[in-house]
Amino acid sequence: MASTSDTERVGHLRVLGLTDDEIRVYQHLLRIGPSTITELDEAIADRQAGIDSTLAGLVQAGLARRSGSDHSRFLPVPPDAGLEAMTLRRESELKQARIEVLNAYDEFRRTVHNESTTHLIEVVTGNAIVERIHQIKGSAQREILAIDSPPYYIGGPNQEEIDQLRRGVAYRVVYSPESVEVPGYLTENILPCVEAGEQARVLPDVPAKLTIIDGSMAFVSMSVRDTDVNRSLLIIRPSSLLTALIGMFELCWRNALPLHASVGTEDDRLEPIERRLLALLATGAADDTIARTLGISRRTFFRYLERLMNRTGASTRFQLALHAARESWL
Repeated sequence: MASTSDTERVGHLRVLGLTDDEIRVYQHLLRIGPSTITELDEAIADRQAGIDSTLAGLVQAGLARRSGSDHSRFLPVPPDAGLEAMTLRRESELKQARIEVLNAYDEFRRTVHNESTTHLIEVVTGNAIVERIHQIKGSAQREILAIDSPPYYIGGPNQEEIDQLRRGVAYRVVYSPESVEVPGYLTENILPCVEAGEQARVLPDVPAKLTIIDGSMAFVSMSVRDTDVNRSLLIIRPSSLLTALIGMFELCWRNALPLHASVGTEDDRLEPIERRLLALLATGAADDTIARTLGISRRTFFRYLERLMNRTGASTRFQLALHAARESWL
């Protein structure tokens, strides 16, 4: 009777693509050692295929070889190279099978069960949201476009984005003022991503919370202005709706103001803290939020603001923002 380890081994060898006959012959070689064709033929009589073709399969898989001066015996060999080839071949077969199944399902939808809207929009709720966000973002190959607004499903530094930026995935993100006002979100999340290569802009009023992956998929949820607790996510696949969402993002991007982690020091007319203050002003953040983020008092904040407005001749914050944009301070 086969032991538990033998039974498990049979399952693993089947996964790699060996036939039942090849598995039985291989296990016999592992137990007995070098054997002739005649000995193997007699030891494993109940087979579906001939012993010659079975041994040929094991040799081709890199699990057995001939031995002896007359090459009349077979013995198992170190399987490293053979298993690697079998694994790659199996992976290729699985990928091809996946493609065939997806094609078959698409054909089914087109000809038998034409409910395209149920396929194009997926609703995700509850605890599954975080997992799906990671799964979809992790599939990005070229570019991620996002309109960012609270509430946030995932807190803390965005190491996932930084890693993707390093491997060449481009990011363009439009932030809402509420994003900047979340305690620690600017310094712990936004600015490290901008320093890693993210292109960031700020828009005073964002229409939705949106992420678009490679122009082929998007997920949408309500922003903090629409709900205090957001527990649903819409996943949009290629459709006229996805095209409209991409157009909405581009419109927001064109109307948003740039947000930089550091504008540089080549213009000595501005101190670093003044540059950061201007960037925060552009986000529409409240005075207290800006002062807290900069680590200064409200009085010091207003002193810097007054100095900037006197320097530029601006009488309003809007005029100051226009001057800063014209002078490439933002």
